[in-house]
Amino acid sequence: MSPVPGRFLILSAGMGSGHDAVAAEVARRLEAGGGRTTTVDVLDLLPPGLGGELRSFYRSVICRMPVVYAGLYAAFFRAGSGPRPGSTPLAALARRRLLRLVELQRPDVVVPVFHLAAQLTGGLRARGALAVPTAVVITDFAVHRQWLHRGNDLHLCLTPDLAHQVRQAVRRPAVASGALVAPRFRAQAPPASDGQRRLDSPDRPPVLISTGAWGAGARLGQTTRLVASAGYRPVVLCGTNTRLRRDLSRIAQADVMGWVEDMPGLMRASRALIDNAAGQTALEAMAAGVPVIGYRPIPGHGAAGARQMAEHGFSDFAPDPWTLIRALDRLTAPGPLREQRITAARALFSGPGVRPLEALVHAD
Repeated sequence: MSPVPGRFLILSAGMGSGHDAVAAEVARRLEAGGGRTTTVDVLDLLPPGLGGELRSFYRSVICRMPVVYAGLYAAFFRAGSGPRPGSTPLAALARRRLLRLVELQRPDVVVPVFHLAAQLTGGLRARGALAVPTAVVITDFAVHRQWLHRGNDLHLCLTPDLAHQVRQAVRRPAVASGALVAPRFRAQAPPASDGQRRLDSPDRPPVLISTGAWGAGARLGQTTRLVASAGYRPVVLCGTNTRLRRDLSRIAQADVMGWVEDMPGLMRASRALIDNAAGQTALEAMAAGVPVIGYRPIPGHGAAGARQMAEHGFSDFAPDPWTLIRALDRLTAPGPLREQRITAARALFSGPGVRPLEALVHAD
C-alpha cells in the first residue's frame, strides 16, 4: 500500500453505533497508509446541549414512536417536488465551531460520515468559507437527499450504481469505495469460543436477530417466537436496551444478548441474520459470509435501505412471516442460493468498480 500523506478530520455522529464504526474504519485505513486522523462527533459542534437533545429525540422516535420518524423521513429526507424542509438551518449552527476546529487541526481533507456533517461541510464549501476539500462517506444504500450537497468535493458510495445516482443528482464526483467494515469480520475464523460452540446445533440452526445499538424494532417478540417455532435458534441482539432484553428473555428456546464484543465470532456461528436497519450490522454480516434477510425494518432509512439491498441482490427482503421462514429455509441450508448471496455480497468489498478508500482520497 502506498502511503497516504496528510491530516484528515473525520466528522461522525453518535446516532447508534454505525456511523462511529465507519469512522473508526476510515481512520484505521488512513492511518495504516501513513495519514493522521482526528475524529469528532458533529453533534458536539452544535450549541451546548443541543446535540444531546437531538440524539435523545432521535432515539425516542426510533424506539418508541416509529410513525413519527416515518413522517420526518418523508418530509426531510425523501426526494420530492417543490420546496422541501432540510437540515441546513441545523447545520448552520455548527459552522463557527467547525471552522475553529479546522483552524486548530489544519487538516488536508475533511471526511463527513453522517448526513448532517455533509450538509455542514457542503454549505461552508459552497460559501467559500471552508478552504479544505471534503470527501463524504455515504453509509446508506438508500441515498436520501440530506446526504447530497453540491458544495462537497467527493462522495464515496457503497456501490458503483449508487455512485452513478449521486453523480447524476449533484453533478459532482462520486465513486464506489465499497463497504467500510473492520477487517476482523473478514479474517479467517479463530477457534470457536465456548459461547459459539453452545450455539452450534445441527437440530436448531442459530439465526441472529439484530435490533441495532439501541434495541429498536417492531414486534420483536413475535419475530423471535416465529423463528423458534420454525425450528431455528433465535439469537436476539438487544444492544443497550436492557428492557427489551429482559422482556425477550422470557421466550423459550431463544438466546437473548445485550451488547456483544465478539460480533465476528457470533456471526460466524450463525447461519443467517434477520436485519431491520440495512446498516453496519448487515454489512458486517455480509463481510463474515452470513446471508442477510431484511424483515420488519425500522421506518425511513431502514425500510428504504432494506429494499435497496435486496434489489441490488446483496440480501433478501421478507414482507411477511411466511416469506421470512421460506427465506431462512433456503439461505441457512448449503446450496446455490446461499452461495449466490454470499458471493454477491463480496462485491461490496472488492467487486468491479470498487476502489479502496485510501486510493480514492489520495487520488482525489
